[in-house]
Amino acid sequence: MQLNVDDSVIRAMGMGKVYKDYQARVNSIDFHRSEDLLITASDDDSIRLFNTSTGERGDVLFSKKYGVANICFTHYASCAIYATRKAINNDYSLRYHDFRRNEYIRYFKGHSAPINALCMSPKTDMFMSASQDKSVRLWDLRTNICQGHLVTPGNPVASFDQQGLVFGVATEAGLLKLYDVRSYDKGPFDTFVVQEEVNSTSAFADIKFSNDGKYLLVSVEGKVYILDAFNGTVVRRILNGAPEGATPMEAVISADNKYVLQGCEDRNIRAWSIATGAEVATWPGHAGTPNCLRWSSRQLKFFSS
Repeated sequence: MQLNVDDSVIRAMGMGKVYKDYQARVNSIDFHRSEDLLITASDDDSIRLFNTSTGERGDVLFSKKYGVANICFTHYASCAIYATRKAINNDYSLRYHDFRRNEYIRYFKGHSAPINALCMSPKTDMFMSASQDKSVRLWDLRTNICQGHLVTPGNPVASFDQQGLVFGVATEAGLLKLYDVRSYDKGPFDTFVVQEEVNSTSAFADIKFSNDGKYLLVSVEGKVYILDAFNGTVVRRILNGAPEGATPMEAVISADNKYVLQGCEDRNIRAWSIATGAEVATWPGHAGTPNCLRWSSRQLKFFSS
C-alpha cells in the first residue's frame, strides 16, 4: 500500500541513523534505482556502500591515487561511475568501477577541469558529465569514446529527465537549455531564462527534473527555483537564508513531487511545499553544513551529509 505523503508525514520524519566514521567531508551520494542501496564518496578517498533497508554499512573501498567525487550508481548494483578529485596534469578522467572485483572497467578521458555534475541515464548506458572546462560530454558505458561534446557559455551543470529522453544544461545569467537525447547535436529544442538571474554572475549549482517530469529544480547561492518544465515559468522561488556569496547547497524534489528539501547555512535541513511555498519542516542535527542531499525513489527516506 502506498503512503499518501502530506505535511504531517513530512514533519513526522526524523533522523534514523548517523554514520560518523568518515575522516573528511562527504562530497556526493546516490541511491540505486532498483535496489535498496546507497553509495557515498568522501574527500578521504573512500567509497562506502549501505543497505538502506537495514541501515548496515557494506564494503568500504578507496581511490587513494585519484580521489573520488560526483559518484553515481550505474544500473548494476555493484558498479558506479565517478569523477577524479586529484587530477594529474589536468586530467580529470571519469572512472567506471566494479566493486565486486575492486577494479576499473573503463576510463573516460576528455575533461581538463573539475567535474560539476555526473548523471547516469535512467534508461540506457548513456551518462553525462558537466565540467568547469565549460563543456558537457555524453558517454556510453560500453566504450571510452566520447559520444557527444557541447561547449557551454559558462560553468555548466546538467541532468537527465526521469525518462531518459531529455537532458537539461544550466549555466550562468539564468540560462537553461533543454536537449533531445536523440538529436542533441542539432542544438537545444527549448531555452528558458530565469529573469531574476540574468544579471547575476553566479552560475547555477544544480539542476534536477522531478520524477513526474513537470518540474525543473535549479539552485543558485541562497535560492532555489522550481520551474515548469514545459514552458520555463518560475512556479516557486525559495529563499534559504544564505548570505550573498555563500556556497550553494544541494536541493532535491521529493519522490512524490510535492516538496523541496535543502541544507541550510544554520546546519539544518528544511522542507518547503511546492504548492504553497510554505516551510513545512526543519531537521537539525548536522555538525557541519549539509552540502549533499538525496531522496530515495524507492523508500520514504532521504540522506544528507
